[in-house]
Parts: sequence; structure tokens; C-alpha cells
Amino acid sequence: MTITKTGPAPKEPFSATLETLNITVLAGGPGAEREVSLNSGRAVYEALMRLGHRVALCDISPDDLSALGRSVDIFFIALHGEFGEDGELQAELDARGLPYCGSGAAASRTAMDKAAAKRCFQRHGIPTPAYEIINRHNLAGLTSRFATPAVVKPVAAGSSVDTMIVRKADDLRTIAAELVGRYGQVLVEQYIAGPELTVGILGDEALPVCEIRTNREFYDYEAKYLDDDTRYLFDLDLPPALLNRVQVLSLAAHDALGCSVFSRVDWMVDAETLEPYVLEVNTIPGFTSHSLVPKAAARIGMSFDQLCQRIVELSLAKWRPE
Repeated sequence: MTITKTGPAPKEPFSATLETLNITVLAGGPGAEREVSLNSGRAVYEALMRLGHRVALCDISPDDLSALGRSVDIFFIALHGEFGEDGELQAELDARGLPYCGSGAAASRTAMDKAAAKRCFQRHGIPTPAYEIINRHNLAGLTSRFATPAVVKPVAAGSSVDTMIVRKADDLRTIAAELVGRYGQVLVEQYIAGPELTVGILGDEALPVCEIRTNREFYDYEAKYLDDDTRYLFDLDLPPALLNRVQVLSLAAHDALGCSVFSRVDWMVDAETLEPYVLEVNTIPGFTSHSLVPKAAARIGMSFDQLCQRIVELSLAKWRPE
């Protein structure tokens, strides 16, 4: 176990009424989003320290679970993608009877598996782009079954890693075959041209709708975490009825998957019909300076520190039933 940071609680807690807790923030992990996770973990650690809690920040991986031996009131999981967001770490914590923030193992697994999530959305009447799961057995004939432009993405990965918009039919089979070789299977999805929206969920409330605008082809990894010119807009030139519908459907998507405490729901809106289509639900969205849930919370006057505290409180309520 590598403890990146640890320290005593400050002498002056943030609030005289705030319960001082022992919290371990888990970050890092083995996946492609490791560096983003470490950044998120540091931000959460610093926020919880400012609030007066006793906090440790630990780099965890499937090969080193020693951080789970710490005596804590709750673990704050800040791992994105593999191991942290796919339910594996949550299942390990459940097996040990250890409390943690956010969604449970089953909801995490379903949300991370884009095919399973889309089937869940369809069962609950939540609109999502048409799709097909492609593997080496059904790769032949893909271009005759699926029109371009299309989106090709791994079935279980986050942060838009290896997600591509394919505009030429000749390229569709080539790119799909390459990713099938890498991942075993991929999701080929209908391309929706229009505004890209996201909605944070906190407790049983949908935060304000945010529109993402980037100079790149879409909101990819670089736009998410590296670009300084990606814009996040809350004063939107979209019909209020549409924005309200997206918020309602975001809560429905969160609930359909069995998520709890917090998440972020991503959408595309057809520019011609103004029909919204859910893309995915992120059970552990980012906590970096570029991250969307903190921006949406700030829109309603909730600071980053207060957001972290609220997540801890909502999570503890699950583990401390009255």
C-alpha cells in the first residue's frame, strides 16, 4: 500500500456541528484512467481535510488491497473505470463488511457495462441510441447492418478511452476489428448530432443541466482532462421543457441501474428533433478541476468541500440505518 498523503485533522474543524470521521480515500487503480483517478483522489482528500476529518489517501490496486485494512468510518472511492467503477472494488468491500461511498457492486457493474446499461434503459423506456455489440463472430457484414456516421467504443471503459466517431463505411469495419482485437467486443452505436448534455445526480435530486462544448470532434479524453478551452454552459438556449425532461430521465436512468448517492448521466440531443438520448451513467464521475458534477454543484451554491461532505453523509446514511 502506498499512502500518498495522510495527516491529523486541523485544529479548527470546518463546522462545530460536523462529525469528525476517519476516512480513507481510495484512488489510482490499474486502468487507463489511473492519473485522472489520482487527481480526483487528491482533490477529495484535500477537501475532506479542510472539513476537519482525519483522512488518508491510498493508492490501491487488485494486487495491493492493504489499504482496506485501515480502521475507518467510511472509504471514499475515487477510482474511475477498471477496478473502481466496474464493481470489483465494491464487491471486495462488501465481502469484508466495509462501508464506502456511492453505488454498490451490482449497480456499478451494470453501469460500467454499456451493453447491459443500454438494455436496462430500453426496459425502462429511457431513450438511448440504437446499437449493436460486435465481436469476431458477427464482425462480417457490419457495414451492411449499420450506417455511418457511427460511434465505436469499448463495452466497458470510461473517460472516452478508445471511443471514435467513424464517418466512412470503409473505416467502420477496420476500426471495429481493431478494437475487437484489443477488447474482445465493442459497441457500435448510432451517431446523434447535436448538443452534448450532462446531468449530475446527488441523492434524489438532479443538478442543473450542463452543455459541453469542445473544439474537438466530441468530448474525448483530451477535452475532458487536458484542454483549457472546453466550455461548460448552464445558461442554455434550449427549451425549458427539454431541460426538465433530461433531468427527469437522468434520475430515471440512475434509479433504473440501481445507483445510489451520486452519479453523472451523459446525453446527446438530436439537433433537428430535440429528442434526448442517454449515453451512459458514470457511477464515479471525476473530481478534478475539469469535472462536471462539482461544476453543477457550484451552480446551486454548493462548494467542492460541501459536495464531498454531502456524498459522505448520504453514503453513511446507507450504512447507518436508523
